[in-house]
Amino acid sequence: MLFSDIEGSTLLLTRLGSSYVDALALHRRILRGVWAECGGTEMGTEGDSFFVVFPTASGAVGAAAEAQRRLADHSWPDGERVRVRMGVHTGSPGVHDGDYWGMDVHRAARIAAAAHGGQIVVSAATVHLARTGLSGGVSLRDLGSHHLKDIPEPESLYQLTVAGLQDEFPPLRTLGTSSSLPVPATPLLGRDAELARLTELLRSPDVRLVTLVGPGGAGKTRLAIAAGAALTAGFSDGVYFVPLAAAQTEQVLWTSIAEVLDFPARDRAPGPLMSHLAQRSLVLVLDNLEQVEDADKVVAAILEAAPNVAVLATSRRPLGLVGEHQHPVVPLALPDEVGLAAAERSGAVQLFVQRAQAVQPGFALTAGNVADVVAICRHLDGLPLAIELSATRVRLLGPKALLARIDQALDIASTSSVTPSRQRTLRDTIAWSYQLLAPDHRRVFRRLAVFAGGADLDAVAAIACPGLGQEDPLDVVAELNDASLVTISTDSDAGPRISLLQTISQYADDELRAGDEEEAARRAHAEYYAEVAEKLLAMRESTHGTALELAETELGNFRAALGWAVPDSAEAAGDIGTGLRLCAALGWVWLLGGYVAEGRRWHEHVVARAGAEPSKNLAACLRGLGNLLLMQGEIERAQEVATSSLAMARTLDDAAGIAFSMSLLGTAQLQLGQLDAARDLLEEALTQHRRLDEPGRLARVLGNLGGVEEELGHLDRAESLMRESLALLEELGDVHEAAVQGQNLAYLLIVAGRLPEAEAEARALVDTVVALGSPSLTMAFANTTMNLLLRNGDLVGAAHLFGAEEAMRDRLEMPNPYLEEELTEALAALDGAMTPETWQTHRQAGRAYRVEDLLTRFPG
Repeated sequence: MLFSDIEGSTLLLTRLGSSYVDALALHRRILRGVWAECGGTEMGTEGDSFFVVFPTASGAVGAAAEAQRRLADHSWPDGERVRVRMGVHTGSPGVHDGDYWGMDVHRAARIAAAAHGGQIVVSAATVHLARTGLSGGVSLRDLGSHHLKDIPEPESLYQLTVAGLQDEFPPLRTLGTSSSLPVPATPLLGRDAELARLTELLRSPDVRLVTLVGPGGAGKTRLAIAAGAALTAGFSDGVYFVPLAAAQTEQVLWTSIAEVLDFPARDRAPGPLMSHLAQRSLVLVLDNLEQVEDADKVVAAILEAAPNVAVLATSRRPLGLVGEHQHPVVPLALPDEVGLAAAERSGAVQLFVQRAQAVQPGFALTAGNVADVVAICRHLDGLPLAIELSATRVRLLGPKALLARIDQALDIASTSSVTPSRQRTLRDTIAWSYQLLAPDHRRVFRRLAVFAGGADLDAVAAIACPGLGQEDPLDVVAELNDASLVTISTDSDAGPRISLLQTISQYADDELRAGDEEEAARRAHAEYYAEVAEKLLAMRESTHGTALELAETELGNFRAALGWAVPDSAEAAGDIGTGLRLCAALGWVWLLGGYVAEGRRWHEHVVARAGAEPSKNLAACLRGLGNLLLMQGEIERAQEVATSSLAMARTLDDAAGIAFSMSLLGTAQLQLGQLDAARDLLEEALTQHRRLDEPGRLARVLGNLGGVEEELGHLDRAESLMRESLALLEELGDVHEAAVQGQNLAYLLIVAGRLPEAEAEARALVDTVVALGSPSLTMAFANTTMNLLLRNGDLVGAAHLFGAEEAMRDRLEMPNPYLEEELTEALAALDGAMTPETWQTHRQAGRAYRVEDLLTRFPG
């Protein structure tokens, strides 16, 4: 089995525009030609991906190698390169309706997803069969054992290397390995003894928490990454790096940890996370904890719940927990004397020389310049970031001239009585580098302070670079990067991402506040990300997965924009109009991304600050809040909020808002059992929606009305509505909502007694439901599957699934309003084949299972 897709297809589409269609067609033609020549059978094609099967492992491996050769040799539009990642696995999948399914198919797909563009990754099973047949410059490289997403056992993976093609790639995108740590661009210098002490400390079974404490720029993060890499062999489930520079609240800290652990959206609450950690042996590297409110409580809870988890934290201050081991990260060692031999042993001097050579390859430490270099390092107190910033200027200045500029530009002996001396030194070092920028570039740097969690180049250009004239924003960013004032990440499919280290960002923020442009910069940031949120909302129906991924990338900026637009303090200016735009556009992100509690908090805050002045965005915020309340089981309050939204939409004579609010209110009435009122209102909403150009919303109201008709026993009418809804969603390509309506149809078919049809619908949905990870969809589908198992005589399986769904609802604090009704129906279906007591025993046992694990067994 061979899976392939184009890496960075979204970015490629952006660059090529209309030419992308031609590139995609050429890609397909090339690959299909190879598949045919090598005996492959194409099982599936979606977008830029392929699923192909071959009768032999050698044939699949040969096809992958030849495909990469032809892709590399082809001349693509506009000089671009189409980079395709491929994964090959050999196994025995099941066959159903002419298609393959089962864990081997999932394993093959996960192997491909772990690869990078241009890379071929192969499983051990394939290597065992194909190794002896390799020829023509094709060889194998052992990549070690890796954990693949949703597959419990580790997999030995290999890279198929093709002569003449790229053979060096970043670490695989897999779980629980050292590749979950950032890969530093340079070696760690001057920290060998510290690193040895630190790793020895963390290997001790009695040490669970070590905090690296020191001033900004002292190298805490770099040392923590090195320690994490050294510890991977001692913790069976790996080492995970959690960047927290943009986090400020306990809730965001929990979410950040869950995201790094690749937790599905439904389980991002503390309870499920701690249950997961309790069964693992791993290290969490929590970076930049000092600004996170109640970080100590989160760490304490993790250590109490998970006895085999160790925490390595970096912070400017200790957490103050019992059992905490503080490890001060002091500046790099300075030479005791000016001599060349002593200087070469100094970590500070080694770092200066390394960074100087990066910008000036011919630079060397000599007897003629050693005194100046040592003096520079001493002036900078051995602080790594300060040294790095200064050393980059060797490209322009020799050590003697550099030392003279430091004497003039930096005030080492700061007169401030409240700032620690080493922090004052770092601040002055940043100031010096800042002053070397051209005035326009300084302005760009200051305005970068408004970003949280980084930004793409378009955002930087729009918010930080107005007034630059003809100068390319990329050139400005490159200049700031050369000055070590920004970092650029290029490992995302979405293109380069620009960010500031926390200390440097604070300096930029201070400079921004000191001038008269802060209000304009923060307003521009909030308005820009309100527009981004609105564009993603428009994308959601046709490209749900991509839209959600992009939205989650910008969560830090959305939070920062909301925080400015709708500040906690009533005295702060803000801009409630922009806050309403953000709130109105982001409701679906909080809902489907698993941020229900946070989303509800933002919605309630914005609604409270907005007052009573009617507006379309306020009505949309009320609808968003109503949806979140429904998700949390507060149906009566959701009904009140939906009623307010409907009244406001009518006041505004907003036809679309009226229709949307009716749909929400009708859904609340349905869940409250007000069936006649729900039917009347949803019929009216359907009429309204048919007049609007909103096919996605029309599909949803069709499904909601179908649910009411089902409850009323009008099954033919319900089926007609649901199938119309599904047809619209399939045409739109909205995979998530199509799965929602598909599972509703499967349940309706059960109610109608059409079990074979219901089972076929459900079987076709299993993989999609599990992959989407939507809490509400997963639990609804679990109930449908449980009913199928009951009617097929698998009473134990049904009881287990019933209990697992209950436990999932308890974890997420999402009570089931139909619990008693469903339990009564389940017990009635036993029909003497199992006693109610035995059912309850199996139901209780099911609470120990994950719903998803039980669902994946359903097709078998």
